Amino acid sequence: MQITLASARLRTALFASMAAVAGAGLAVEVLKPILGLKSRSGVVPLLSLSYEQNVPTWYTSCLLFACSLTLAAIAAGARRGGRFVKHWWGLAAAFLYISLDEVVEIHEAASSWLDLGGVLYFSWVIPAAVVVAAFALAYLGFLAHLPRGTRNRFLLSGSIYVAGALALELPLGYWTEQAGSNNLVYALIDFVEESMEMLGVNLFLLSLVDHLAVQGWTIGFSPAAPEPPSAPVERAA
Repeated sequence: MQITLASARLRTALFASMAAVAGAGLAVEVLKPILGLKSRSGVVPLLSLSYEQNVPTWYTSCLLFACSLTLAAIAAGARRGGRFVKHWWGLAAAFLYISLDEVVEIHEAASSWLDLGGVLYFSWVIPAAVVVAAFALAYLGFLAHLPRGTRNRFLLSGSIYVAGALALELPLGYWTEQAGSNNLVYALIDFVEESMEMLGVNLFLLSLVDHLAVQGWTIGFSPAAPEPPSAPVERAA
């Protein structure tokens, strides 16, 4: 049996789920001061985009993991010995790591290395920016060989994700140092940041699926080969 999912339906499902997760996160933050919702229990820590290890975290981590699996499929289907096969595998590994980091917050440990304050209150952005810049330089040739439409979509989705994950950490860090994190302004800045990350990953996943389609590749599973019939067991006379 072969199951085919139309690209338009996948796009609708992804954006609808993103709107539901982001909308619920914004709603609980806006309603928290109005309804007196608790910050440490109930729907706020469960749905807010400003908290970790909750529904939005799980959703984003799943999206990143889906990108990693799709990238691995592209790498496995690429011509063996091709020039950029390792780049596809590198992207698959990178997204697998980011998916893990989304859940366990490995990057937060880097904030303890430096104590700068201000817009660099979340100082992990410094080593992260260096890694992103080095990664971009290493992938210039890879991007150049991609079809123009795929390349542009990769650049667009990556720019949106990096702008949310890194650039918006600067005003968020400044505001956190000035007023703390338990206020509506912090929640709104964080909402924009997390929403941009979700949007960037969704767009990247869709561009990967379209890349597979353009290349004429399909992902399927062949049924297991039937086992040969066993020889009859002779009974002793």
